Order: sequence, then structure tokens, then C-alpha cells
Amino acid sequence: MCIECYIDENRITPLLNPQDCLTDHTQYICGTCGRCICIEREPKRGLQRWNFPFKSLAIAKMYLRTADYSMKKACGIYEIADKKGRKSYKIFADHEDLQIFLKKNKDKACTEAKPVFMIEEYQEYPGTQLRKLSFDEIQKYLSER
Repeated sequence: MCIECYIDENRITPLLNPQDCLTDHTQYICGTCGRCICIEREPKRGLQRWNFPFKSLAIAKMYLRTADYSMKKACGIYEIADKKGRKSYKIFADHEDLQIFLKKNKDKACTEAKPVFMIEEYQEYPGTQLRKLSFDEIQKYLSER
């Protein structure tokens, strides 16, 4: 597992429309393994990719580093269930942010009072970059997937 971005597959992201995401969005480029993680804000709501619910813990882990980096602290992934029992995984900066979310979303519940995944301590890493990729970088990244 990469000590910086918590994933052992250094070309796993982006998952949806990878060519478009790498071309159009700002990427967090892991200074340790080189993995690109979308850190772009959605224009309509101003949310970053890590603010959205994920279908699995594995997918949420792929975006956790961008949350940690954005908040400059160790964030946590929480398991959320709706009234029908459907589970999703959502990243929160802290327990207070989780509680605010649950108050606004009465049909959701957190299955545990603690994160299902969280690193111990936030750390900065040399070589980390936040930027859009060049055409050549995009082609190389996609060919290595």
C-alpha cells in the first residue's frame, strides 16, 4: 500500500470517464507512486469528488487522500445506510461533519460511530503536485492502466 495515497494500484483512478477526467480536471498527483486522483470541484455545488458517496469502501479509499490533503488533517470513511438498508461510504473531515450530514439527511444512519477506515495522522509528502496534466502525461498514464 502506498504510504501517501493508501492504494496499491498506482494507476487505478480515475474510475469514471478517465480520459475526460484526466484532460479536464485538476489532479492530485501522489508524490510517492504517481497516482492521479481527481480533486476538481463540481461547478454546480462546489463539492470535490471526495464529498460524494461511494458504492464501496475500496472506492472511497481511492479518494481519501484528496480529502486529507484538502482538509490538512486525517479524514475518515464512514459507512452510511439508508432506510432500505442500502449502504454507501462517505468521507467526512471529522465526527462533527458526520453529525451535520445525518441531521440534514434523516433517512440516513451511520452504522458505526467511528470511521471504518482512517489513517492515524495527516502528513505532507514531498513531490506531491496539484495540477492539470499535459497531453503526453495523460497518454502515458492511460497506457499504464
